Amino acid sequence: MKKLKIATFVASEVPFPIPKDFKDIYAPVEVALNVAEGLAKRGHEVTFFGPLGSKSKVCNVREVNIEPLYKNKILKSKEVRRRNEKEKIFYLFDQYIVSQIFKENFKKEFDIIHIHPVDRALPFALLTKTPVVYTLHDPIYPWRVKVFEMYQTENQYFISLSNAQRKPVPNLNWAGTIYNGINLKFFPFNPKPKNNLLFLGRILPKKGPHLAIQAIIKAKENLVIAGAPNTGRFWQKKIQPFLKRKNIKYVGFLPYRETYKLYQNAKALLCPLKWEEPFGLTFIESMACGTPVIAFDRGSAREVIKDGKTGFVVKNISEMIKSIKKIDQIKRENCRRWVEKKFTIEKMIDNYERVFYQIIQRGN
Repeated sequence: MKKLKIATFVASEVPFPIPKDFKDIYAPVEVALNVAEGLAKRGHEVTFFGPLGSKSKVCNVREVNIEPLYKNKILKSKEVRRRNEKEKIFYLFDQYIVSQIFKENFKKEFDIIHIHPVDRALPFALLTKTPVVYTLHDPIYPWRVKVFEMYQTENQYFISLSNAQRKPVPNLNWAGTIYNGINLKFFPFNPKPKNNLLFLGRILPKKGPHLAIQAIIKAKENLVIAGAPNTGRFWQKKIQPFLKRKNIKYVGFLPYRETYKLYQNAKALLCPLKWEEPFGLTFIESMACGTPVIAFDRGSAREVIKDGKTGFVVKNISEMIKSIKKIDQIKRENCRRWVEKKFTIEKMIDNYERVFYQIIQRGN
């Protein structure tokens, strides 16, 4: 089959790959880069658009002449104080880069335009017949259902990260469900963990770090918390006071390529989710290292975690505590094998390539 010309975009906030001085978690960038470079290595002509500082050894890179927002002075100015003002700026900067993709598409038509921040590109997709494919990284909230229905045209396709993610809008023009995949060499297996549990992720109520704290206090276990600190009220009231305890250790933010050290040494990863998790990269990163996952039954948890084999999917803190007590029943080798079977970077790229060809064939 012919090689494809693909344009792609993920964020104006950070360049790709994510720089070391970016002290936060931005999973879609890692996924987008892996997909783009994987397809480029297979001979496809992939053009990756991004802010200044974006680089790739295998993709064509279009550095759009804007400074990445994470270091942009605009966001630090006194005028930009409220959260909704910052969100407007993110939207407008993202849309500027997206506009460059569609402008270039008029000159040299791409076979596929692959967008990760879906909301930014919907209006532009109405102006072309080129297939526009969106990978959805967030839950589909009710307002999004209405927006997707309003903008839906035959040339727009959606990729879900899990089947659970599709539930709010089953009749959307779905191109497929493609699970995220990871590079296993960055998450080596460890059969012998230390005596602690782990919470790793954004320190936000929806991720449930405060519930992980409650669980380990009642279970009388040790907990390591990793993630960028939050200076807001949630951090000050629900997290910070508990860091004085001997059995709770906060280690701050760790760069993506170093997180394996935390996964490897944990008996289990705790994910007491308070939202409908679209996929959960931490699930598969942890299991790749041999570390089982105990997660609340929200979103993709039951799809990604093999309940009773690679961890436990539970309903509440009480069930989480019971699962902590029997975590030794899970064989760490089974966790690694599960990821090798279902969630490798190679499998993810295979699926994107297959779906992109299917979309092209539909249009012919």
